[in-house]
Amino acid sequence: MTLLRATSSELTKQFTTAIWWILAIVLAGYVGITAAGLATVIGVAASGLLGDQTSSTGLDGAGTLYSLAGSVGYVFPLLIGALLVTGEFRHKTLTPTFLAIPRRGTVLGGKVIAGAVMGLVYGAIAIIVTVAGVAGMLAVFGIDSGLGSGDTWAMLGRILISFVLWVLVGIGAGLLVRNQVAAIVIVLAFTQFVEPLLRLAGTLVSELSEVAKYLPGSAADALVGASIYGSSSADGSLAWWAGGLVLAAYAVVLLVAGHIFSWRRDIA
Repeated sequence: MTLLRATSSELTKQFTTAIWWILAIVLAGYVGITAAGLATVIGVAASGLLGDQTSSTGLDGAGTLYSLAGSVGYVFPLLIGALLVTGEFRHKTLTPTFLAIPRRGTVLGGKVIAGAVMGLVYGAIAIIVTVAGVAGMLAVFGIDSGLGSGDTWAMLGRILISFVLWVLVGIGAGLLVRNQVAAIVIVLAFTQFVEPLLRLAGTLVSELSEVAKYLPGSAADALVGASIYGSSSADGSLAWWAGGLVLAAYAVVLLVAGHIFSWRRDIA
């Protein structure tokens, strides 16, 4: 019952502040515009308006376009996970939280469950705007949307799972860093600069390719099963289930480390 109360408290904190819907709007706009824009470019190319007509989307089917929800939008669940923890440190609300629920493990469990719910919410938003943008634009150019395929829907389900796991990774990162500004900077720097460079290095240097596929972004792309970055089991990447296990391992390691080295420490 205490865990239920802790989860309810965390969800109330999330949905009574502005940050969750601000990030949701930015996510919808960023992913939706990117997906619709790329689908338009592919549709124009496939229609022959720019010259030679092609019969495909120029990618691995419409499914690759739908995977934009995960490969482009994953930074948002990461951020919301980090903010879910670091906000407590920044606004000094941990003391009353621990006074209300003295068991810190229970409080963290509530955050993990609430984070999973937030991951599902953000994942649903990303999927809806991506599918709407891509399917709509492909229909304009008479290209099969792929929504009649069970594989497409299975991939969309795995995107939801990836968003949940990304939130948990963010919570773990927030536990370890604690400082909100530092956590945001680290998340953005790693996802937008460090990991893309490491993944690029993996494509250029064969010795690094085995390491690169175990990076969190690569694992998430493998879990989804398609990516605009070309990650799939066909090119030597992890199988979707293995990608999910690797991403889950990142989440577990960060959460356990955060609980041991940060969450149990005295608070100011």
